[in-house]
Amino acid sequence: MLDYATLLTREPGAVRKVDIDRLQGAGFSDRAILDINLVTGYFAFVNRLADGLGVPLEEFWDADETTTEKS
Repeated sequence: MLDYATLLTREPGAVRKVDIDRLQGAGFSDRAILDINLVTGYFAFVNRLADGLGVPLEEFWDADETTTEKS
């Protein structure tokens, strides 16, 4: 699933039937594959909107970075 989501995010034009076949072979239903596709596409869409409009990250992202650096 994550390989598919990564491919869909980075190279959507490279998705082929074999990628869907792999998901089905791993036990994902057509509905689940649609959900994976919709969620992946939604996050790509929203992130591009936010980045394109210069929306700043919430302050907690910086706080997490600082916490991680201290650990």
